[in-house]
Amino acid sequence: MSSTVLLTIAMLSALGLLAAIILYFVAQKFRVVEDPRIDTVTEALPGANCGGCGYTGCRAFAETLVKSTSFEGLNCPVGGAETMGKVAVILDRQPVAVEPKVAVVRCNGTPDNATRTSYYDGAVSCRVAHSLYGGQTGCQYGCLGCGDCVAACKFDAMYMDPVTQLPVILDEKCVACGACVKACPRSIIELRKRNKKDRKIYVSCVNRDKGGPARKACKVACIGCGKCMKVCPYEAITMENNLAFIDSFKCRLCRKCEPECPTGAILEIGFPVKEAKPAEPADAAVN
Repeated sequence: MSSTVLLTIAMLSALGLLAAIILYFVAQKFRVVEDPRIDTVTEALPGANCGGCGYTGCRAFAETLVKSTSFEGLNCPVGGAETMGKVAVILDRQPVAVEPKVAVVRCNGTPDNATRTSYYDGAVSCRVAHSLYGGQTGCQYGCLGCGDCVAACKFDAMYMDPVTQLPVILDEKCVACGACVKACPRSIIELRKRNKKDRKIYVSCVNRDKGGPARKACKVACIGCGKCMKVCPYEAITMENNLAFIDSFKCRLCRKCEPECPTGAILEIGFPVKEAKPAEPADAAVN
């Protein structure tokens, strides 16, 4: 009896030892040696894991940075140039200058501008509402006002204005991670070039209907007249699908387009108030 028990223990020990040897050689064969610089780069990144870089998190981005041969097309929007400079030093590479961006809401369909035609009584989600109907106003392109973008922002850079019923972006907190852009089912939020003093000029409308229906749905809709495009000296404005678009990287903020817009669809933000032109002197009376 005791010999049987001892034999069983010996056989199990031998099998365990054999399995351990096999696993050891398998582990050596398929082991992955990780570059220690990945940890160093990960520590240099902000750790926000926001996905603004296009990767699932800071560590995944760090792995890509270490394995890449250049920084072309790679950028951490949260850390900006400072963080990318630190990473460049760690990896002994040349940093690539990237224009800072900021998110912009391209809709001005406030209750004063867009008359409400229906009321939504369902799940408080823009994505759900978008899949069910056209919206609470006559504009089927504008903001649905459920705040999916605000919920997606990890930096408290957005809030819903109870008066305008539109999202408001706080430029000083926005890191251009793009989470709000992805969250919006109607693509009304855009990342644009961040100018000095946070000055912006853009068409606050995404309505692609023709002039009459667009203006009927919203007082400040773009009607596709093309007047803004004609006066732009930098070819920064294009017309497509009855809608004007201002390229923020071509725009020089000359402010010639805004006065030409007959509906007020073009917004100027962060600029000093324009001085009124002096009245022309009346002609002298002829004696």
